[in-house]
Amino acid sequence: MTDDNETDNPEKKSVGGELILPGAALLFTLYYFYTIWDVPRIAQVSALFVGTILIVLVILLGIRIAKQVKAGEADLGLGRIVEPKNFIPKRLALLGLTIAFIYFVDWLGFTLTVFAFLALAMLLLSEGKKKLLIVSLSAVVAIGGYFLFIVAFQTRFPAGPFEKLMAGLF
Repeated sequence: MTDDNETDNPEKKSVGGELILPGAALLFTLYYFYTIWDVPRIAQVSALFVGTILIVLVILLGIRIAKQVKAGEADLGLGRIVEPKNFIPKRLALLGLTIAFIYFVDWLGFTLTVFAFLALAMLLLSEGKKKLLIVSLSAVVAIGGYFLFIVAFQTRFPAGPFEKLMAGLF
């Protein structure tokens, strides 16, 4: 009997999908570096520090994957991204929710958009189970994000009806 890792005819592991998010992170980091030249020096230093760490990690991942491909253990296919095929509708729905988040955040503001995105994404992934728990958790995380990012850190996220209401109360 052979072990799962030891077979007479091993199939190559598809690792191309593992490069999608790191590639996007690398592009975003480079774009972020481009946009921070006009901010205060301390913000530039912090951004460059965190961004440099991210770039180093992406490079290390790229080296690991290149070694696997060169050794014949892996290929750059997207196998795990496109399979199993029955997951594709949920993945596309999550992509749609992400695009909707980006589109609506200017009108709904940070807090309501985060709440809606989290609630809808978790309901989608759980297939509608535990609705009360999901809505409650989404509300706690969104309100916690409001207090952490907008109140405590005074981050300038888009202000929607919730943020305007809270600003009027305080």
